[in-house]
Parts: sequence; structure tokens; C-alpha cells
Amino acid sequence: MTKASELQSLIGQEVGVSRWFALDQARIDAFAGLTEDEQFIHVDPERAKATPFGGTIAHGFLTLSLASAMSMDAVAPLDDLVMGVNYGFDRLRFLAPAPSGSRVRGRFKLLSAEDKGDGRWLLKHELTVEIEGGDKPALIAEWLTMQVVKA
Repeated sequence: MTKASELQSLIGQEVGVSRWFALDQARIDAFAGLTEDEQFIHVDPERAKATPFGGTIAHGFLTLSLASAMSMDAVAPLDDLVMGVNYGFDRLRFLAPAPSGSRVRGRFKLLSAEDKGDGRWLLKHELTVEIEGGDKPALIAEWLTMQVVKA
């Protein structure tokens, strides 16, 4: 647990790292079915072998969709938290494809904490999703969340 009064002292610091998440073909196929994005580079291993990726890759949005679970692993909740909601992104870039069979994890750095009054805190974290053994991250984002604590 983190006290709201401590947030300013954490700005600029890494505040947590999540566990590794597997991006196996079953997860990629399930995501393709749910989102109706069944482009062959995600779901057809034979055709994907002929691409520069050399095989299937996870959807960028699949990798991003793990951000909430990564955050729950890595970022300590505020004391007296009533709720937290996704508030959006100021910036998001997909930098490298995550191959089927790879693992990813999230690193979180607190960039800002703005007291909006009435127990509301607008937090901005830099989220870097690493690919295990990769040279580049899968994505980097500036993620906004609104955290509400008992006032």
C-alpha cells in the first residue's frame, strides 16, 4: 500500500515490475477470435513463416491488454483505495513484435501524480512491456489512471 501523501516522492522512480506472461499460440488465437482480428501473421504459423517475423506474433493490442494484470502485480494500491479506473493514454508506441511462445512483463515508472480533489488522484505511469530476451520492448506507453481514495 502506498499513501497518497507519498506519491510526489515516487515521481521518476520505477515503482514495480510484473511477473512474466506467456504469449503462446492458444492465447493469441483466443484473442484473435474475441477481437475478430484473425490476420494470418497472428493465426497461421505456416504463412507467417514466410514473413520477416519468421512465425506468428501476438497482436499489439493483446500485449497492451495485459497492462491491467501487469499493473495489479507491480503497482502497490493507494491506502484507502475505493476504486481505480483506466483514464487513457497520452502516448503509446508498439516497438517490437512479440513472437508466439515468448513471454512479456511490465515495468512501471511513476511520471506524475495530480491531486484532483475529493480523494481523486490522476496518476501517469510509464509502462514498458519487455519481451524476455528481446533487444527492444514490445511497447512503451504513458498510461493514465484515476485512483479514488476515501476523502
